Amino acid sequence: MRLDRFFTTVGKLSRTECDTAARRGRITVNGKVVKLVKTHINELEDIVTLDGERVYFRTEFYVMLNKPEGYISSTEDSERTVMRLLPDEYSRAGGFPCGRLDIDTVGLLLITNDGDTAHRLLSPKHHAEKTYRFRGSVPLNSEMIASLESGIELGDFVSAPAKVKMVSECEGELTITEGKFHQVKRMLSAVGSEILFLERIAFGPLKLDASLERGEWRELTEAEIDSLKSC
Repeated sequence: MRLDRFFTTVGKLSRTECDTAARRGRITVNGKVVKLVKTHINELEDIVTLDGERVYFRTEFYVMLNKPEGYISSTEDSERTVMRLLPDEYSRAGGFPCGRLDIDTVGLLLITNDGDTAHRLLSPKHHAEKTYRFRGSVPLNSEMIASLESGIELGDFVSAPAKVKMVSECEGELTITEGKFHQVKRMLSAVGSEILFLERIAFGPLKLDASLERGEWRELTEAEIDSLKSC
């Protein structure tokens, strides 16, 4: 693989940036400065560094983000896109949010460039569960909970039966398998309670890392990646 392709594939540098970095002696391969970007390397075995820091080759990545309020789940060039919360290398390597969270919804968001895994997680055929912690405007009684658990008529579709776990009269956890537009808000509204707070705490096999503050992120562990690919 050419050196410039190596850097563009991992998202570290554009081709122009790679050429500039090489000419300035910022890139080494196996301990030797390489100034020609057309140099071919073994991306799996050679040790490549940029400014003294090793760069590892990979084609796919998986990032868990604790999305804060005020950001949109999009790759659009906007100050409010969630991609602004990550280093530029993830956007350069084709990263995108897997699924959406509303601008005022917080919590677990997966960022990846693995289209196949994202498609499988989002496909209705696979029924990947999504769990949300919510606070409603009114207490949920047994009849309202039963309606959520049996499926709600929402006009354009009937929701599949949800799982409901209440922790107080107005607060609880709701697990669904679909991902329609504003679905959780619409479901709660349909039974007479407006959403005051909404946080996704689980998506498929992933659980929100409690150590991540709002706006913080980390790459998934190998075990988490394996669980995503096998679900």
